[in-house]
Order: sequence, then C-alpha cells, then structure tokens
Amino acid sequence: MQRLQLLNNPMESLSEEIISTILDYLDSASSKSFSATSKSFHSLESRHRKTLKLLHPDSLPAALRRYRHIRRLDFTNCPSADDGVISAAAEAYSATLRSVDLSRSRLFTHAALSLLAAKCGGLVELDLSNATELRDAAAAAVAEARNLEKLWMGRCRLVSDIGIGCIAVGCKKLKLLSLKWCVRITDLGVGLLANKCTLLRALDLSYLPITDKGLSPVLQLKNLKELALVGCPGIDDDSLKHLKQASKSLEVLDVSYCSNVSCNGLASLINDTDSLHHLNIAYCFSVTSDLSKCFYKLSELQTIKLDGCHISLALMKSIADCCSSLKELSFFKCSGVGDEGLSCIARKHRLAEEAGHHMENCSMVSKEAFVFIGTRCQSLEDADFTETEINDEGLETISRCSKLKNLKLGLCLNVTDRGLSYVGSRCQNLTHLDLYRCMEITDIGISAIANGCPLLEMIDMAYCDKIGDTSLTALARCIHLKTLEIRGCSCLSSLGLSAVSMGCRQLAVLDIKKCYITDDGLISLAQNSQSLKQINISYCPVTDVGLVALASIRRLQNLTVLNVMQLTVDGLVAAILGCRGLMKLKLDTMYKSRIPEAFLSEIEGRGCNIQWRNKAVLRSQSAYKPQ
Repeated sequence: MQRLQLLNNPMESLSEEIISTILDYLDSASSKSFSATSKSFHSLESRHRKTLKLLHPDSLPAALRRYRHIRRLDFTNCPSADDGVISAAAEAYSATLRSVDLSRSRLFTHAALSLLAAKCGGLVELDLSNATELRDAAAAAVAEARNLEKLWMGRCRLVSDIGIGCIAVGCKKLKLLSLKWCVRITDLGVGLLANKCTLLRALDLSYLPITDKGLSPVLQLKNLKELALVGCPGIDDDSLKHLKQASKSLEVLDVSYCSNVSCNGLASLINDTDSLHHLNIAYCFSVTSDLSKCFYKLSELQTIKLDGCHISLALMKSIADCCSSLKELSFFKCSGVGDEGLSCIARKHRLAEEAGHHMENCSMVSKEAFVFIGTRCQSLEDADFTETEINDEGLETISRCSKLKNLKLGLCLNVTDRGLSYVGSRCQNLTHLDLYRCMEITDIGISAIANGCPLLEMIDMAYCDKIGDTSLTALARCIHLKTLEIRGCSCLSSLGLSAVSMGCRQLAVLDIKKCYITDDGLISLAQNSQSLKQINISYCPVTDVGLVALASIRRLQNLTVLNVMQLTVDGLVAAILGCRGLMKLKLDTMYKSRIPEAFLSEIEGRGCNIQWRNKAVLRSQSAYKPQ
C-alpha cells in the first residue's frame, strides 16, 4: 500500500527538510495549494508557516488551531481586528510571536496592547501606524514591550510627550522609530527619546513641531544612520549646523519640504560630513552655485533628490564630476535642467544597477537628450519621463536598458505604438509602466507590452481612449499584474475586464471609472479576483446586482462609488453590509440623508472611513459605451 502511494504521489518520498525548503520559495496562495495535495503536506505546511495574514476575525479560531508556530501577525487585511482578536492571538502565540502589524486596524485599544506586551516577551516589531484614536495610555502599554526594536507610530496624533516618554523609558532597545505626523510630540518628548534610546539607528520626526532644542540631543546619538525631518517648520539653517555632530554616522538625511532651510544651512552641513549616502532636499530652496561647490565633498552619495528646486548647470556638473557612486537622481518638476547638464551626468555615470532618472516636467530637455541617456546609461532600472518631449526614437534607445523595471511616460504626447513595441521587445524585466494620457497608444502597443513583459505588475492606461478589449485580453497573460488603471478608456467593456479577472488572479487595485463596465464585469471580478483590495466603479452603468456581487470579495478594503445612477439605496446598503473588510468608502452626498444614520454609525464602528463627495451628475452614461 505504501509503495502504491509513492507511485501515485512521488513527492511523498521527499524528506521533511526538502519539503520545508520548497515551502520557503512559495507564496501564501501556492503554499495552500501545496498543502492540499496530501495529508502529510498539509501537516508539514501548518508546522512550516511563520506568518499569518488574517482576512476576517471569524477565521482566527481555525487559524489558531492549525498554525502553532507563527512569528509574524499581519492584520492589514483585517481592519475589524479588535481587542478580542488581538488578545486571542497573543495568548496563542506568546512563545513565538516577534512581529505584529496593526497599521490598518482601528478597533483595538490600549488594553489589547497591554496584553500583547505582557504575553509576548519576544516581540521586537510593532506597527501602530494610522491608529489616530490611540492616546498616551496606549503608548504606556507599548512601553511594557521591553525587547521592542522597531516601532511605527505614524499619524498617532493624540500621543503626546507623556506617552512617548513612557516608551523612551521602557523600550531602550529601540533601533527604529517612526513618529511621522505625531503632532503633539515636541522637543521634550524627542529629547527624552534621544537620552534613553541610545541604540536608535533610524528615526522619522517628519512634520513634528520640533526645534533646535529637540534636534540637538538626537544628533548626539552615536549609532544614528537615518534621519527624516520632512516638513518640520522649526528646522532651519541653524538646525543644520548642529547636524555636524552626527556627521560621522549619518548616512540618510531627508529635509524635504523644510521651508526654513536654505542653501546656507545645507552648505554648512555638507562642508563637515562625508558619510551621506542618500540626500533629499526636495522643495526646500533654489540650488545655487555656492551649494554646487559643496557636492565635491559628497563622493559617497548614491541618491540625490532635488525635486522642485531650480537646478543650475554648475550643480549638475559638480554632481557629474564628484558623485562617483550615484545610483538615483531625481529632477521631478525642476527648472533649469537642460541638455548640457544631463550630458555631463550621462558621460560620467553609466548609472549603477539600481539607478534611476526622475525628470518629470523638465521642459528644457530636448528629444535628443533621451537618446543620449539610453545610449550611456545601460544599467538604468527606474526612469520617470512624465510630461517630457520623449518620442519613439528616445524610447528605442531607452529600451536598450535591458534592466529597466519602472518606466513612467504619463502625458508624453509624442509616444506611439512604435515606441512601446521597442520597450516590449527588449525590456523583459519591466514591472511598472505608466502611460497616463498617452493619447496615441492603441491595442497594438499594449499587446506588444503584454507579449514582451511577462513580469508586469502595474500598468496605468487612464484616458488612453484608443485602446479596447484587445488590450485587456492581451494583458490577461500577465499573471503577475496587481494594479490596473483604465479610467476613462471609453472603448473598454466587461468582455475585456472578464478576461483580465480570469488571467490576473493577483489583481489588487483596479480603477474602471468612466468605463462602460456593466454587472457582467463586476460578477466576473467577484468570481475570479479574490485578491482585489481597491476598486473605483464611479460613472459605470452598473446596478445593485453588480455591486452586491463585489461584496463576496473578502479582501476588499477601498471602494469608490460616485455617480452610479442605476444604484438603489437598498442595493448600496446591502453591498456595504456585505463588504466586512472595508476601510475606506467614497459615496455621493445625495445618499447621506437617505441611508439610516444608525447603519452609517455601525459601518464606521467597524473601522471604515466614509468620505462624502458632491460630484456633478451626468445626464447620461451612454457616452462611455464602446463604439
């Protein structure tokens, strides 16, 4: 009998060690399929799994029974996780749990955090981002997790210096801390952190009301390598002078959107440091020739972001001459960027393996410059040419960059199917493609991309009104596709969307606003696209039938329904009630008075943020019907 079983399933003869190695290379969905092939595989998979990503609280009891060795709990697909759910998981995994992600949950309180800290002594990572209702009591509960090394608290707006002081005293092993948008934390709280958490390596203080007084002790941290001060109004030139103290350890500095920082302050910093690898000074000031001289001291820079600055030729030349390790250079919405400066950089740098060019809105760059970039930068991986003069000839040379992964061509009106054909035939590693409002693109160009870029994960074809169902049928072969933006593509129909839903089972983000998608398309999504998290069906001619069908997609978190004229209030209520995982819902204001207030309160009580929009109602939706 045993020999017969081996003949029917040769995998049964493999050792547990080999099967565990196989499971290491499989994603969650594949692991489940693997475990379903036999009882022994089912048992091995349950012992092997270390990460649990919960979809709904109701599934927790079964998961706790099957998976006994979980190290990481991910609640990002379960926004309704409350104190009971978190407490049950903490009890079950008290000996193994190391990481918990609650960044999309809203219903838990300090009580759950207190139990989590008390039961799970090995907890080293905790993500509380976006927990806007948590207060100092929650921070005090977190402080009991003595072994915590990484803590994210972005947008915890009600936590004050008192709460962060508790964390500073209790969590002395912290190496990474994000306090972005924690607007009640001042110099006092930041100073306490710096004095107590001396092992900090990465600190995000973006948008905090801090000044030199709070920054000074932070810059005395001997291990600090990454510092983000984005949008801090109290940070000025004098503050940057204090950064000299951290010059020996600091590798990553982000002072973008600091309105009170000028060239003088940055020049003072650069003159005394040589360890920076990544520098972001976007939207701070106009970069002058004086600052250009300072870049000669930053030979180790790998990333430079100068978005929104006025770029001088002298600066571009100094970057070209000095920054020999450069991998990424961003000129997003920069004035002053021209052919001569780009030529200097391209001649000096065959930008390394992770290189990128970001040149959106650089109107002074000619068509010929793109040919030069493609010729010189053969290792280019990331290119943003949004709203530039790039044409098919430029794309022909850019396509020679065989390592290209991300390509943005939004609003590039000179790009046609011929240019896309070059990309499709040569860029097999392409994962992200932005063609927003590339009005000359047709099914021919999209089919070339679908045929030649099997790793494609994201494509934006919004308002490319010449593409039709043939494009979607071709894209259905891209099995890794996760994001599809087809807003305003009036020639698309449910036929093409159905093909995508059946072929692209990983689809997570979908925008079909102003497309002629009917109930048939939504029903097909409900049947095939169970990974869908976000969808916009605004202005589509769907009815209650299609919308209610979407409620069967358990992972759906973000739903936008504006100006869908054939919906009834009953159908809308039924669909919302069925979408138990919703975190964000956009609806027309006209429904606000027609939906019972008690129902809306219940939905918001689940953790769903309802946003009301007063959009103009179209007289007819027939305009989106394919011709």
